[in-house]
Amino acid sequence: MNRLSRALAVSLSVAGLAACASMDEQSARVSPHSATIDRDAAYVARVEQIARRRGIEVVWINPPNSDEQLVADE
Repeated sequence: MNRLSRALAVSLSVAGLAACASMDEQSARVSPHSATIDRDAAYVARVEQIARRRGIEVVWINPPNSDEQLVADE
């Protein structure tokens, strides 16, 4: 039983290290179709201005986003 548990521990360790090593290369790559997500400041300001006039306090839980596409150099 001791040999079996030792072999299992070694094989799991090797598999874990192999998985970690393969992640580095993929995380360094940037897709040419990546998008940056910025807050839609104009919309937020417009909604908050209307709310202030009506005496309403706005608390943004999930503020609106505007997607900007990155252009890849080809």
